[in-house]
Amino acid sequence: MKLNRKVDCLNCQVKDISIFCDLNEEALSVLNEEKSCIMFKKGQIIFSEGVTPQGLYCVHHGKVKLSQAGDMGREQIVRFAKAGDVIGYRALLSGERFLATAIALDDCQICIIPKDIFLKLIEKEVSLSMQVMKLLSQNLGKAEHRITNLAQKPVRKRVAEALLFLKETYGTEADGEILNVVLSREEIANIVGTATETAIRILSEFKADGIIDLQVKKIKILDHKKLLRIANLQD
Repeated sequence: MKLNRKVDCLNCQVKDISIFCDLNEEALSVLNEEKSCIMFKKGQIIFSEGVTPQGLYCVHHGKVKLSQAGDMGREQIVRFAKAGDVIGYRALLSGERFLATAIALDDCQICIIPKDIFLKLIEKEVSLSMQVMKLLSQNLGKAEHRITNLAQKPVRKRVAEALLFLKETYGTEADGEILNVVLSREEIANIVGTATETAIRILSEFKADGIIDLQVKKIKILDHKKLLRIANLQD
């Protein structure tokens, strides 16, 4: 990782899509003064499961996965983050240790706001408090949806929904079809909560049916509507 202080909070390109979107100039100046910015290379750990948080992590650019160590050391991906997202906030607010490990999926720049500065801002700035409550509520809803999926949806539907989720989260490349994120087949299996062999088989079935195309680690979505129908989601 490499220290970088070039990000200016007052003119940050992702501020308006972050929890800091409604902060006034004075509050943003505090963030700008107190934060540190770090570059992480693809595959580097940003923070580790079981460690006590010392600050809030804001993704300035890049992609991040958050995963937990399951049985036999198997990785379970629990969340993804992109530019404008914050990570590590649940443990920070609850005073607990991190429940997941954050890993850079590509080269990332992460801004870290010290714990005491962030907590003081939450106490002082109502707009920030509301954004944090909204974020916590949204993620609780997503967690409940995930639990329901794992309990009730067949694996084929979960794979389809995972592909749609990745498209919604990271978008596509210039062609409008190739997912703008590179994941291994094992990582896709870890999103879905299934064996790697099962995920590979279902992806191959989707390819045979003309729904997707597989290009090494990249996935091209050819038929978005079919994926929606398989996932049992509304078009």
